Parts: sequence; C-alpha cells; structure tokens
Amino acid sequence: MKKMITTKTIHHQSRGFTLIEMMVAVALFAIVMTVSVGALLSLVDANRKAQSLQSVMNNLNVALDGMVRSIRMGVNYHCGNINELNQTVLSTRVDCISGGQLFAFEAFGNSRSNNSDQWVYWFEDGRLYKSEDSRTTALPITAPEIQIDSFEVFVTGAAGVLNQDGDVIQPKVVISLQGTAGAEGNTFSVVGSAEKIRTTFNIQAVASQRLLDL
Repeated sequence: MKKMITTKTIHHQSRGFTLIEMMVAVALFAIVMTVSVGALLSLVDANRKAQSLQSVMNNLNVALDGMVRSIRMGVNYHCGNINELNQTVLSTRVDCISGGQLFAFEAFGNSRSNNSDQWVYWFEDGRLYKSEDSRTTALPITAPEIQIDSFEVFVTGAAGVLNQDGDVIQPKVVISLQGTAGAEGNTFSVVGSAEKIRTTFNIQAVASQRLLDL
C-alpha cells in the first residue's frame, strides 16, 4: 500500500505600511514641522525687534549723553520756552526753577560776546532738537521711533553775571524726559501685517557747570 505524501509550500508574505498609515504619519510630520518652523520664525522676529528697540534706546542715550557733556562745558545757562527766538534773549542767563522746554548756553570755545552762536536744545512735536546758531537752523537729535511726551529743564544758580553775581549756588541743570520708544516688525500669523513693540521710559540727568561760578 502506497502512502501519498503531500508537500505543502508555505509562502511567507512581508507586509508594509498601508495607505492610511502613511497618510497619518505624513500628517503628524507636517504638524510637527509647522509648529517648529512657526516657533523658530517667532524667535527670529522677536530677536530682530529686540535689536531694533535696543538701537532706538541707544540713540536716545547717545543724544542725552552728548547734551549733558556739552552743558557741563558751557556757560551762560538760559532756560525758557520754545517760542523764544531772539538771540539776545537766548544769551541771557536765566534760571528756571519751575521748568522749561528750552535750554540755551554758550558752548565751550565760543565767544561770549557773540549772541548768534548759542547752543540751544528744545522739545517740539515729540522730538528733541538742537541748534548751534541760536535756532537759525535746527537738527533733530532723537530718532523718529522715539516719541517724547514730556521734556523739562530745571536750572538753578544761573541768573546774574558770570563770576560776578556773588551767589553761593553753582549753576546746575536737571533734565527730565518721558516718552515711549518702539520698534516695528513683521508678524508671521498674518502675511503682510506689522506690529510694534513699545516701551516707556522716564529719564533724568543732572549737569553742573564745570567752570566755577560762586
């Protein structure tokens, strides 16, 4: 009796990803990449705006430091209002205890007998201006991104004749600044839109006349 031997061939099939699995994987990858790229772009934008704001504040610091250095070396302090344009008035020594929006003085090396070479600083239309010829010409010294809301100058010990007034107060100037500074940057949430970051500042500086006047 013969036995029939049947050989069964077993086929091993290797299975891959299905279409649904591939779609889910690609969707998850796209979501992760979108979030990551958005966070990176936001960091880049925030860093750029921070640098812009720092540049604006540096401009304000340089302008104020230059003003203080010039005032210390000058004489014949005059405090008044922004409507003063007369060269003789600007060269007159005047105190301003209650505060003013204009400050004039004789710069170091200038002739005290010449009334047309007074250095003048004043506040107008949200910016600080400087003139080296008694307001014949004017130059803004603060950037357009800086909005000055308040500028006051307080002067004591300046009234009288230089070295002849006999007081015991050395001429001194107190400068008070208030305002906002901003930097503009692009936002990535809405294409083509722009936003501004702004910071407020309140700065005070003191300058005393270097030439002895007691």
